[in-house]
Amino acid sequence: MKKLYPRVNSPETYDFLEQIFNNTYDGIVILTLDGDWIKVNNSICELFGYSRHELFNMNIENIVFREDLGVHEKKYERLMQGNTEGYRVRQRYFHKDGSIIWVLISVSLIMNKNGTPSNMIWQFSDITGRKRNQDKLKMMLKVVREQNERLSSFASIVTHNLRSHSGNLTTIAGFLEEDIPLINNNDNFDLMKKAIANLEETVSHLTDVAKIKVVEESQIEVLNLYDYVEKAIYSIKAIAKNTNTTIINYIDEELCVKAIPAYLDSIILNFLTNAIKYRSDKRLPKIRLTASVKDEYVIFKVGDNGLGIDMEKYGDKIFQMYNTFHSHKDAIGLGLFITRNHIESLGGKVIVTSEVDVGSEFSIYLKCA
Repeated sequence: MKKLYPRVNSPETYDFLEQIFNNTYDGIVILTLDGDWIKVNNSICELFGYSRHELFNMNIENIVFREDLGVHEKKYERLMQGNTEGYRVRQRYFHKDGSIIWVLISVSLIMNKNGTPSNMIWQFSDITGRKRNQDKLKMMLKVVREQNERLSSFASIVTHNLRSHSGNLTTIAGFLEEDIPLINNNDNFDLMKKAIANLEETVSHLTDVAKIKVVEESQIEVLNLYDYVEKAIYSIKAIAKNTNTTIINYIDEELCVKAIPAYLDSIILNFLTNAIKYRSDKRLPKIRLTASVKDEYVIFKVGDNGLGIDMEKYGDKIFQMYNTFHSHKDAIGLGLFITRNHIESLGGKVIVTSEVDVGSEFSIYLKCA
C-alpha cells in the first residue's frame, strides 16, 4: 500500500514539525538577526531552568557569562557577509540556580525566498560535563608536571650530595691507610671500604637515572640508523671477537630515525652488549639486526640466540630497576631500565619476545624521519 504523507503547509505538517522542534534533545532557538528570541523548544527551558515566559521576558545577555559576551561577534560578521554557511562557538551561561553551564552553539541562517537572511537558528548542546573533565585533566597534568619538576630537582640535589659524601668517605679511607698502614689487616676496615665502594656504585647508578629527562623537540635530530649501528658494532668489536659472537647488520643504509645522538648510541650499545653478556654456552652467539618501517615508526630489532628469558615469570619485570634474571656477575638490572626510558622519551616504545634457551628479540620503535 502506498504511504500517505501530510501535504506541505497543511495543519498535519505543522503539527509534525512542531513536535520535532519541541522534543529534540538539543536546545533549539529561532532568533531575529538582532538576536531577539522568537521561538524556543522544551530542551532550552530544561537547559537554563527557566520557563518560556521567563526567557521571553528577560534580556538574554543577563545570563551570559560576562567574559563570553563577545564570542559571536567576528564569526557572526563572516556569516552575514556570506563568507561561511554557519559557525560554532562555546559559551558559558548562568543557570537559574546560579551554576555555570557550558554550551556548544551551532549557528546558521534562515533565508527568504529571494536569498536574503531573515532569521537565525541556534542549536545548543550542553558540554558542561565534558568541559569539567577537560579542566580536571588539565589540572591533573599540571600537578604531574610540577611533581616531576620537584622530583627532578630532588633527585639532582640528592645525587649531588651523596656523591660529595661518598667522595669524602673514600678520601678519609685513603688518609687512614696512609697514616695507619696496619689498618688494612683490620676486617672492619675492609668491610668499610667495600661499603664505601658499594655506595659510590649506587650513587653512580642514581646519577644516571636522575639524568633521564623529557626530551625537547629542539634536541631531536635526523640520524642514520645504519651508521649508528655500524659504529656501535665497531665499538664492541673486541668483545665480540673474544666471545666468538657473530653480528649481522641487515639494516637499510638509507634508513633514518628521529633521536638524540647520545641516546641512540646508548640504546644500540646496551642491547648489543646485553645480547653478548647473556649468550648461551651451548652454541656460538649470533646477533641479528633488522629494521622495517610501519606507520610513523622504524622498528629496529635486535635478535639473539642466547639464554632467553622466562616471559611468563619475568615478562612484566624486564624493564624495572634492579631486576636481573640470570646469575651473571656483572648484572645490576639498571641498563634496560635506563634504555627503555631513553626510548620512551624519544616518543617510542620497546617490546620483547623471548624463550628460555632459544633466545630473545627486542623490537625498538623509534620515530621515523
